[in-house]
Amino acid sequence: MTLLPQEIIRDKRDGRALSDEAIEAFVAGIADNRVTEAQVAALAMAIFFQGMTMAERIALTRAMTRSGETLAWQDLDLPGPVLDKHSTGGVGDTVSLMLAPMVAAAGGFVPMISGRGLGHTGGTLDKLESIPGYDATPSLDRLRRTVRQVGCAIIGQTANLAPADKVIYGVRDVTATVESIPLLTSSILSKKLAAGLDGLVMDVKTGSGAFMPDFLRSKELADSIATVAAGAGLPTVALVTPMDQPLANAAGNAVEVRWAIDYLTGQHRESRLHGVTMALAAELLVLGKLAPDLDRALGKLERVLGNGRAAEVFERMVTALGGPGDLLESPDKHLPRAPEVRPVLAATGGTVTAIDTRKVGMSVVALGGGRTRSADPVDHAVGLTDLVMLGEQVEKGQPLAMVHSRDEAGFAAAAAMLAEAITVDHGGALIGALVQARIQADAAPAARSS
Repeated sequence: MTLLPQEIIRDKRDGRALSDEAIEAFVAGIADNRVTEAQVAALAMAIFFQGMTMAERIALTRAMTRSGETLAWQDLDLPGPVLDKHSTGGVGDTVSLMLAPMVAAAGGFVPMISGRGLGHTGGTLDKLESIPGYDATPSLDRLRRTVRQVGCAIIGQTANLAPADKVIYGVRDVTATVESIPLLTSSILSKKLAAGLDGLVMDVKTGSGAFMPDFLRSKELADSIATVAAGAGLPTVALVTPMDQPLANAAGNAVEVRWAIDYLTGQHRESRLHGVTMALAAELLVLGKLAPDLDRALGKLERVLGNGRAAEVFERMVTALGGPGDLLESPDKHLPRAPEVRPVLAATGGTVTAIDTRKVGMSVVALGGGRTRSADPVDHAVGLTDLVMLGEQVEKGQPLAMVHSRDEAGFAAAAAMLAEAITVDHGGALIGALVQARIQADAAPAARSS
């Protein structure tokens, strides 16, 4: 049977479920350039409006995974499971920098493929590239060697992992179809499946700084990811966590690396950042059978933090990927620093009752520390520290944040945005639980007929 792209588009446009064969043919056509970008855009828009069944989403994810090479770890005879974590993104979300070495120190192996920041969200890859010499795009051999010898490697996506996703995502980005949950699900999971994982924990953010601010939509995405991952053979737990304020008191690139170093070495651990990091890491240890339950997983993680093993793994990863060997000992010697550090002062006293977290993230972009287009350069030195948080009491004239800027213009732009983003008023602040939902699909959905 001939599966013409236009007929596949027509079927989805008219609300019909696509067969596995049709989905496979369309994705294969993307990979070998037989399907045009116009046809990809048409199918993306049809999916945006008509949706996809879970079975369709599984088929799409598998087809996108098979569009390029996949990583295999069996030949390395690793003495532990291959695990990873992915976040939908936010502000001050430094979790990956601590979680990967913590899980590695607890017996896992973590080939974490991370992304760059876009819009108001920070990118793990940008943060790591603030470390001099760090190779965020190593060869496959170097990646495998680092994971085997160190236990973790945090890098960027290679050109050959799920290449169909790159085409589809590029089209979605310019056709207002990014928010499609079926397409989001397949985009995230195709790369994770291609990484050859034994388990995945998904951090789906909700709140003013999240990609999907509405809780119900965030939970819908978490449900989709957990169900499709199970159907594609990847054990996954999805947690919905709040992004109604920055996760850490810092936002930027080098400043977040410094925050992660302070966390790993025990100099400073904020309760919110620690709570979310531990919740996600504990789920991974249980998924990887490195702990029998969450309580004992949490105990194991506290031990690798307390004895310095997690910090040692982070330092070894940095060194193995080309960074300085004394980064933890002398971070100020290596991490770039902005020439100006000045406070933004509260205009009135009271309680921090609300934070527009997206606007906080955009203030980092205004400083030059983020990007609105994927090709934009970033200034790794700029950012924010000592941010006030929800429920905090402040006096008039007290700093709301310290702004690390390159020049006066950057400071002025960021200061104006922060003043608008942080509401100081009388009354209380609504602060949600650190984990607002947990989803784990035990089995794949029932197969559907073609």
